[in-house]
Amino acid sequence: MLHALSFDVEEYFQVANLRHAFRREDWDAVPSRLAVGMERILGALDRHGAHATFFFLGWIAERHPDWVRRCLDAGHEVASHGYEHEFLWDIGEEHLEQDLARTEQALAAAGAPRPEGFRASTFTLTERTWWAFEMLAKRGYRYDSSVHPVAHPVYGVPGFEPGISTVETPAGAVVEFPVATWRALGRNWPVGGGGYFRLFPLALTRRALRRLEREGRPGGLYLHPWEFDPEQPRVPAPASARFRHRVNLSRTLPRLERLLGEFRFGSYREVLVEQGALEPREPGRASGGAR
Repeated sequence: MLHALSFDVEEYFQVANLRHAFRREDWDAVPSRLAVGMERILGALDRHGAHATFFFLGWIAERHPDWVRRCLDAGHEVASHGYEHEFLWDIGEEHLEQDLARTEQALAAAGAPRPEGFRASTFTLTERTWWAFEMLAKRGYRYDSSVHPVAHPVYGVPGFEPGISTVETPAGAVVEFPVATWRALGRNWPVGGGGYFRLFPLALTRRALRRLEREGRPGGLYLHPWEFDPEQPRVPAPASARFRHRVNLSRTLPRLERLLGEFRFGSYREVLVEQGALEPREPGRASGGAR
């Protein structure tokens, strides 16, 4: 079975855990470390003949268009992560269209086709921001991966369908493909990547993917370039934030390599096509998918 692999392309200083330490107006003065993680990610994918979806911030695409082109040249899918990693409730319903359009323009300027997929910063598409689905449909997005069907202090829709489903809006339908969860003790537990991938034993992620395969359902995983950069600067922060950000950074790459050697991975779009949730692209259109 083909599973979906994705990377939210952002700098370490744009992470929600560390937002207190880096003012937005200072971002351009902070030395970029994006290349460290991106080189390691693209190298691992190439070694294992896998593809993925890269959800780019528009801010990143504007300043590092070469990384957008390198992802496309390697056959990966490029999608939208919003412009500058704001939570949806901070962007607000009245400004979301502008944020999406600005990101689309940045990706187009870097050479990417119009994005079909979207992932909100920190999974902040919740019942509180359900209005975002209508705007995504209005702007032609075909799928989303922003709803996390777990209980969490900041995000999550615990009762949402953990597999692939369709959200209907007045502007049209959007396919929702949440990141992977593990059902136990009457609730969904997060196992789809990020800090959970680094914190929990790799065996849990492997068991979760095997279980999904037995159920005939693909899993969706996500990581970030900064999670492949254990040498990144240490940032003053509360102990809990430091722990969440830095735990097991040195293990991210070898763990990913293990998974790439044991499972088949492709872009979100290719998995959705394989599952019949999206139609194949027309001949001649840019695409990203497994080899």
